[in-house]
Amino acid sequence: MQTTLSLPQDAMKPAYDVVVVGSGYGGGVSASRLSRAGQRVCVIERGREVPAGGFPARLPELRRELQLSGGTMRSGSKTGLYDFRIGADIHVLVGCGLGGGSLVNAGVALRPDARVFADAAWPDAINKDGLLDLGFERAEAMLRPARYGNAAALTKYRALETAGAAFGRATVASPVTVSFEDTENAAGVTQAACTLCGDCCSGCNVGAKNTVAATYLPDARAHGAEIFTELTVDYIEKRDGGWRVHFAPSGDKNGEARHVDARSVVLAAGTLGSTEILLRSRDQGLKCSDRLGTRFSANGDIIAFALGGSERVNAIGVGEPPKFDGDTVGACVAGQIELPDEKDLDRGMIIEEGVLPSALAPLLPVFFISGGRILGAAQSLIKGVYQGPLSHLRTFFVVSHDDADGRLVLDDGRLKVRWPNVAEQPVYKRVDEALTKVADTVGGRYIKSPLAATSMGVTPATAHPLGGCGMGEDARRGVVNHKCQVFADTNGEDVHDGLYVCDGAVIPRSIGCNPLLTITALTERAMVHLARDHNLGFDTEPIREAEQAAS
Repeated sequence: MQTTLSLPQDAMKPAYDVVVVGSGYGGGVSASRLSRAGQRVCVIERGREVPAGGFPARLPELRRELQLSGGTMRSGSKTGLYDFRIGADIHVLVGCGLGGGSLVNAGVALRPDARVFADAAWPDAINKDGLLDLGFERAEAMLRPARYGNAAALTKYRALETAGAAFGRATVASPVTVSFEDTENAAGVTQAACTLCGDCCSGCNVGAKNTVAATYLPDARAHGAEIFTELTVDYIEKRDGGWRVHFAPSGDKNGEARHVDARSVVLAAGTLGSTEILLRSRDQGLKCSDRLGTRFSANGDIIAFALGGSERVNAIGVGEPPKFDGDTVGACVAGQIELPDEKDLDRGMIIEEGVLPSALAPLLPVFFISGGRILGAAQSLIKGVYQGPLSHLRTFFVVSHDDADGRLVLDDGRLKVRWPNVAEQPVYKRVDEALTKVADTVGGRYIKSPLAATSMGVTPATAHPLGGCGMGEDARRGVVNHKCQVFADTNGEDVHDGLYVCDGAVIPRSIGCNPLLTITALTERAMVHLARDHNLGFDTEPIREAEQAAS
């Protein structure tokens, strides 16, 4: 069984060897590997620790976990699990909690097309030292992505196979970070088998999802890392012999500002969080590359729907315990259609079938009625979403490529994404055409957004923000080098000693697939370099095997 990982805030010491800011994939890897290397590690997370069984299962609970911000507007708790940033050009959804986005993502673990890393946007060393492959190896060993063995029997998988006929492509099972059997993982955490309830994206209440909170963070804690939650970092300050990290309680406007010192700092607060911290730090005098905030990408993300046709899809979660007794739903994503373009990398895409969480079920008829899309939506209010017209609802998660031309800026102290005309990116037209083709093939109707009639409109949105602190050969071309070290000026290759960024912010372009595995691998690679540069060493042996060897 997994125990509580976080400590009381007043247990924080004045100084550590390393402070890791953020606890998603990059933060988890950093905390695990550095604590294994004998470093005194402090992890600071802005969100709460949510145990399995504590994720929202009903609509009122889901509403309490939603935080919205945009312009001068803000609503919801600053520690809500779902942090939705409403923008004039593009909306962004990120996770907030101990474990970061891993708590509420679909867990699809794909390695990008090899042509992605051949792009000139990356530093040459990424492809030359062989450590990227090692990074992916270690990421897969810890996160254990698996393809559900009986995926082809799932109703929603068969529905995707029907859709695949539009392209003459076979559907393949998706590798997801889910345990389909009872297990004890590499961090020594006992995990129950997935019940196939479909609620991955509202948080796994079974404990079957291989989140950072179930893998890397317990490993870090077992090796001495100290983890603190509900604290938000404002900026970092360079001092003689190290760094000072300034922070305050996340949800308390009147909370006392505090600081903690460290020889090294790893910023792993996510694409938005790490870039914002560096922007604030630059305003406080820290020298950085002028590229800071640039190369923001939405990773060609689209979430869209199709409704209608005679085929049931069964793609609404039932939760645990189940709210409805019917066909087995499956993990949030069980299958995908891969549509690579052999001539042009950026024209390729992956279409994944998805499941909407059970907590959203009561809202679905309202969404589609407001969009005027379903004449029979009233039947869903009578029969329920599991038997009425909405049982034929197809949800698509699409990942592709954009030109990464967005910019993250501070505007009156608030982080904003500026990307004029992003809606005119060619990727959106390509995906619209592909999904319209799918809808026509299955006898349904393509619904780009059920919120089109609301204030959200049809503004593009992403759950996979990348960039802002992109890698580059030098400070003229990036914010960090291939080791994730932050450049110390506006040009040249000099870096700040002991300052790293390890999350999606360092990825300098779209990658055309869900980014969790790439973020994890790049951080694993960075930790190997950090250990070599500082004459440190760490093993990656699973805890249970280490314990057996010692007995």
